[in-house]
Amino acid sequence: MPEGLIVKALSGYYYVSSLDQDGRPVSGEATVQCRARGIFKKKEITPLVGDRVVYELTENGEGMVEEIRKRTTELIRPPVANTTLAVLLFSLREPDLNLPLLDKFLVHIEHAGLDTIICLTKRDLYEGSPSEDDTVLAVQEMYRKIGYEVLVTSARTGEGTAELKKLLAGQISVFSGQSGVGKSSMLNALEPGLTLETSAISNKLGRGKHTTRHVELISLDNGGFVADTPGFSQLDFLELGVDELSPCFREFQQYAEGCKFRGCTHIHEPSCKVREALEEGHISQGRYDSYLQFYQELKEKKRRY
Repeated sequence: MPEGLIVKALSGYYYVSSLDQDGRPVSGEATVQCRARGIFKKKEITPLVGDRVVYELTENGEGMVEEIRKRTTELIRPPVANTTLAVLLFSLREPDLNLPLLDKFLVHIEHAGLDTIICLTKRDLYEGSPSEDDTVLAVQEMYRKIGYEVLVTSARTGEGTAELKKLLAGQISVFSGQSGVGKSSMLNALEPGLTLETSAISNKLGRGKHTTRHVELISLDNGGFVADTPGFSQLDFLELGVDELSPCFREFQQYAEGCKFRGCTHIHEPSCKVREALEEGHISQGRYDSYLQFYQELKEKKRRY
């Protein structure tokens, strides 16, 4: 039976691309529309975009997914498997930059074990005043100091798009971020001819309409693949334990090792090296505030469930 890669999932169907000798999807060939065996549902397993699968062709020209190969990574929201890189797109304007939400996305991506690029979009909507430029530079500096790649981009003017595309070469990456930040516009800029649907921001709600309604791997001409996913304005922590939160804040790690108490929450314990680093300015107050907020969310969820 042939092996393939699920490149799209829609309404219970899985669209599988065949693989070449190097295990890469064959571009230009039609995908096979497949259903999944009922055994997966019984085992509470859902095939995901990015899954490498074994499938069997049926008499009507469609296929049946028989086996899902072992996953190297798995995201819950967005539901994508085997990605190596996450590109978190957050706009500077329309909607305004939301750093607490960016921190929440970073927690999820760190927990999933993927590399991350922070892509600040819609640079063309900034007026270019000194105060706004200072804000962009401060955000870049804060996250770069933590260890993240940060790009400032504009799909309209092309700023930063060549640098981003270079970083995506040969990767299976996922584009994610809240609605309306310009994920589809950026993909159109990276790969001319895609003509993905885009939409304006809702003035009433201050966020974009969901133009991407399913998960799909999009092929780039440099050997990269991007999962364009629906935008999310909210994320939950159902898959994350309270004790797993601190390691998801990269800048805590070098200090947490020196805390007096094992399992230190970095909130109230004496001799906490993380709080000392905060007081000394080595950790951003905004990032620490995000940590406190997420910690409380996790504690409340633990009580409810």
